[in-house]
Parts: sequence; structure tokens; C-alpha cells
Amino acid sequence: MEIIEQTNRTILFEEVNPEKLDLLTMIGDTKGIDSLDDDKIMEINQKLLVKSFDEFLDKFSPVVYSFYNATNQKVMYTLKKPENLSEEYITEIPVNMSNDFLKMLFTLIETKTAQGLANVDFKFENLLEMLSPKKVMDDIRQSRKEIQYIYGQYEQLDEEDPKKLDIADKLNCMFEEASENYNNVMAMLPLAIEDIKTRLLLGHGGNEDNNEELKIGVLSMGENGELKILEAPKEEENALVSLDDQANTGLIEAFKEDYDQINDVQSDYVRDLVVRTFCPLTSTLESKIDIESEVNNYNTYLEFYKNAKDEFVKTVKPLIEKMLGVKMFFDQYQVQNKGMVPSLLISNTKLDLLVKSSNIPRLVTYLNTVNDKNDFSNTIWYGIVPSVQMGMSGKKQLRRERFKGNQHVEKTDVNTMESLTMLLNVAKDYRIQIFFSFETNEETTFSNMAINGIEKYMDKCTALTRKDYSEFAIPCVPNFTIIPKDKSGVILDSKMIIKENGLANLSKEKEDILKLWIEGVYIGASYIAAGIVAAYQCPEYLREVFKNATHEYPGVRFDIEADDNALNVRTTLAKEISGFTNNIKNAINRKNFGFVFSSENAQVKGKDIRQITVYKARSLQTVGNDFESIYKTIVTTYIERMLRFHTNDFKQDNIVKFFSNNPNSQKSKWLSNKGYINSIIQEGDDISFGIDERLGSCNIDITFNGSVKNLEVEITRSVAN
Repeated sequence: MEIIEQTNRTILFEEVNPEKLDLLTMIGDTKGIDSLDDDKIMEINQKLLVKSFDEFLDKFSPVVYSFYNATNQKVMYTLKKPENLSEEYITEIPVNMSNDFLKMLFTLIETKTAQGLANVDFKFENLLEMLSPKKVMDDIRQSRKEIQYIYGQYEQLDEEDPKKLDIADKLNCMFEEASENYNNVMAMLPLAIEDIKTRLLLGHGGNEDNNEELKIGVLSMGENGELKILEAPKEEENALVSLDDQANTGLIEAFKEDYDQINDVQSDYVRDLVVRTFCPLTSTLESKIDIESEVNNYNTYLEFYKNAKDEFVKTVKPLIEKMLGVKMFFDQYQVQNKGMVPSLLISNTKLDLLVKSSNIPRLVTYLNTVNDKNDFSNTIWYGIVPSVQMGMSGKKQLRRERFKGNQHVEKTDVNTMESLTMLLNVAKDYRIQIFFSFETNEETTFSNMAINGIEKYMDKCTALTRKDYSEFAIPCVPNFTIIPKDKSGVILDSKMIIKENGLANLSKEKEDILKLWIEGVYIGASYIAAGIVAAYQCPEYLREVFKNATHEYPGVRFDIEADDNALNVRTTLAKEISGFTNNIKNAINRKNFGFVFSSENAQVKGKDIRQITVYKARSLQTVGNDFESIYKTIVTTYIERMLRFHTNDFKQDNIVKFFSNNPNSQKSKWLSNKGYINSIIQEGDDISFGIDERLGSCNIDITFNGSVKNLEVEITRSVAN
């Protein structure tokens, strides 16, 4: 661990935010140079390297851009900033922890994990409701309560009181968050929808079965002791404000002034909406309401909100799935005492662009710098390539479509097998193991694999087998389902109607219920596979799970398939299905193909396993009829790098010392520490070498429990005196 301090730096070959810097741009022109200088590597790390999801959000600030089309009266969304539009007509929507869609998905994942329920039993609709205007308003109410509480404290203190200044700092932050949406009509729509419902249904007979207008009254006792509710006396218009809390009155003025100061183009309606949202007035119920106009507004807002939200979800979903993948990569590292924290380098460029023949030299120069030196602090060990093109199952050609069916739209944001092959051809020279997964849809899920088996994935990967790079290619299956396609409906609300007595009410008709379909949300298995392998490289992680782990070594030799290791080193995601059939499991065991996840019923130490576990961890390297375990490549890479360091770039006499029987040789140290779960050489393992002076090479045979893996290095001969 003193020599190679990390064995889990990973590179993600994916574009996150086109407006931010990317690896290609930062490397720049590399003609005539073999390596980048240290300052350039430091700059790349500062811009593109992250060690947590929060740091990822901070550095890459994922965003969606929106603008309005006056021709069709629609709001348009795009992940790339429109280049030909003026800045004033473009709205940037940050996709961060405040975004209702992302917040809902994180809550859903955490709840599902806590409950440990399979997809069939989990109540997705209860959490999907978080996207409805009502739930958006619930969040606002909580913010409102906090603002009113802090403002109340602020008002009670003297002007120069230092505590008042501290509270003012808090209030400034709260107002800043609230003000972010003043000029964003789309963000104000849910508030407007709920505002109209509150004023029409509560103030004017919103009870479903009540046809009588609401008149506010006071409870009194008559002369003979009888109870009566008398109509409250009407107050004069200028006296209505006295009904409101005085602290609230101060807040009203603060929000009005804030709105006016921030917005060049002002709207009295939006200003009043902001005030009513954050400072609800008792006098609101007393004011005159044009019911017909408000009902029309409500229905227009709701329809527009539904259509806009639908477009937003379709546009942002690919970005959200990438973000979920990054979060799940880091979430696999769950430890109390952090040690070798996984790090992720985001290339922030499309794979097909990165592996163009004109750009390959740039990538090679970068990898020469970080992977071909005896300084291992920036060495990249793993790579992630999600969304490799799979192709949908064949659809029967129809003469005519009698009923409305699925519209299969060809995905444009997928990686091709050709691009993956080009990358693997480069990665093999730097011993980077590439975890790749297929495009995310309902045909690459646990449910689909439970029915159709693993053969289609094997067929797709045939072209990658029996190649020089095969041992560095790791197909990860199946993908993870966050929201199944058939359970992704969100009821936003019902349209409003005017009853015979002139009062408003929500319609009960089925056609008046507005529903949004998300069409399923998934995470590529490569993110979680790379995340769990990166996590168990850390000795502290292994020590929290196993008693017989040592601080001395990383987890390169840890075999997750052995014994009950997979049941102890689990993913953080809840099981999705009841398991695979015996036929499917027999086929997986017979083929031993890929990095396969399992959603099976199991127990370890008397406790039920409620999370998804690893079933196989194999690359595309074939040994006889079997595919090889990924740990064998990791160990081989580790030994090669240790050998390069200790022998000063494979000097012949130093190689002999490295493998000698001297108690202080590296081989002897490894052999004397066999008893740990992360020992480099374990019981049944061995390591030997042979030097061919004629060819100037050293052949190293690493034996893993009887299976031999060969490593060949080019030796540096000693110069005679």
C-alpha cells in the first residue's frame, strides 16, 4: 500500500455537460510529445476528477435548457445550449438535488432499499406522486415554514445585535433559493395550480359533495343555550390586513421588494402569486374571485404543465440515468473509516469522438502519462462504458396498425460496438479493464433476463472474444430498474369544472384526469459493477466486512465469486425479482459469462439478503470453455506494476532479487502473508519466473488455485563494465 496507494481510479467514457471542459480539449494537441507535464495532469484532475457525487454535481453542474415556441405554444427542452438563440430567451434549469425529478428518484431508491421489496410488491405510485403540483407545493410549504420561523426571530432582535446579522445571513440564503424561480414560469406553474385550487375549493365550497357556498362564521351560544354558527361580520377592505399576522406583513413587503428588484420584466400576477405562496394571507379568502376566469386559468395551467413536464422528462431522462449511474458508483463504497476512496475521472466527451483516429493519439499520450510511469497516484485501473447499442427485438411488419402500439424510437445517445472495440484496443496496452453495459430499456432488465436468458448478450459479445483485448472487456448484465415502464404513471391532478350553482369543483371523469408516463428509468449495470469492484479494493472496506482482511494489501486478489463473498459484499440496491429459474441459472453457470448480477433469495449468517448481489465476475478472456475471472487480470496488472517499480523498469538482476527465496524479497513477503482474504498470493497460489536472455524477456507464471496465467515483460539487461 505504500508503493501503490490506489487500485481503484476509474474513468467514465460519457458526456455529462457539453458546456464544461472535456478530456480531449484539456489534453490538446499532442504532436511530437509522448507525455503530458505534471501541471497538465493536475489541471485535468481539478476539472474532471471527482471523489463523491456532490463533487460531481459541483464540477459538472448538469443542466437542461428550455425555450418557448410561439408557433405551437409549447415549451422546448434540450441538453445542449441552443447556439442561435439570444441568452434572454433561454432558461437554464439546473439538474441537482433541488430538482423534483431527481429528488423523487433518490427517495424512491432509498425507500426501496430500506423496504427490500421486489418491483412487483413496491408501491411506485406513492413516490411518483412527488412529481405532482401538490407535492411540489408541500416542499414549498416546508420552506415557507422555515422562512417564517427565521424571519420571526429576525424581527424580535435589535438592529445592531450580532445575532440578528447571523440570522440575516440565513434569510438571505433562503430568499436566494426562493428567488431562483421568480422568472421561471414553468417553476411557478405548480404554485399557480395549487394556489387556484386553494382559493376556489377551500374558499368557495371545495367539498366534493357540498353544493353550498362557504361562509366563514363564529360559534356562539343563544339565549336559551342553543349552539349557533353566525356569519362573521365583513371587514372593510383596508382593515383586512389586520387579520394577518404582523410578522407575515413584514415578509409580504420583503418578498414584494425582492421580486421587483430581481425582475426587469415584472408581472403583478406573478408578484402576487409569489406573495401568496410564501406568505398566505387570511384576507385571501375574503377577496373577490372571478371563478370562471380562475377555472379557465387552472385548466390551461394544468394542461400546459402536463405537456411541458412530459417533454422535460423525455429530454432529461438520459442525463438523469447518467447521474444516477455516477451516484450508484460512489454509493457502493459504504464504510465508516474511509481509506482508499474510489475516484472517477469524467471524460465528458462522447466515446465515438474520443476514439476517432485523429483523437486516439491524444488519449494515448494521456494514458502514457498516468499509466506508464512508476508513480501510481494517477494510474487508471478501470473504465466504464454504458449504453452500448443492443438493438430491440424484432417487431412484426404490419400492413396497418389497428390499435395504438409502442413507438420504437431509435436511440441516438448509445455507444456502438465499433467505438467500444477501438477503446479496448487502446485500453489493453495500459491494462485498463473496461466495464461495459448495454442500452437501458425494458429489454435489458432482470425481468427480461429471467425470461429470455443470457444468450442474446453472449451473441452480441462474440466479436470481442479471442482477441488481445478480451481479458480487459467485461460485459455487465442485466441493467437495473429504478422505475419499471409499466409502473411509471404519475397522476398530476384532475381538471376543474363549474357546477350548476356557479361554484368550482374537481372533475371525477376519467378523461379529465391528467396523467404523465415516465416510460421507465434504468441504470447501466457497468456503473454498479465498476463501483463494487472499486469499493472492495479498499482494505478498510474489506476489514468492515471480513475479520481476516489486512491493511497491507489492496483487494486485487479478492475473488467475489468464492465462498460467500458475494453475499457479504453486496450492492446497495434492493432486489428486483424473485430470482432466475434453475434453467437460466444452469445456463449462466455453464457459460460463466460476464459480470452477472443476481436477484435471488439467500441468507448469510442467518440474515435474509435483500440486496442485489454479484453472481459472476468474468471478462471475455476464454480459457478452454470458460471465461476468466476478472480478479486474475487485476492481480496480474498489480504484480507487473510492483515488479516495474521494485526492479527499476525490469532490470534483470533486480527481477532475480524480486523472486528470490530471500526472506526480504517481495515474493517471500507475499508467500508469508497467505492467510488474509486480500493476500496477494493465497493458499493454492504460486508465482514463478523464467528469463530468456536470447529474446530479452521474462516470463512470469502466476498460478491461481491450479490455473496458470502468464505475464511477459521485456527485461532491461545490465550493462557490462
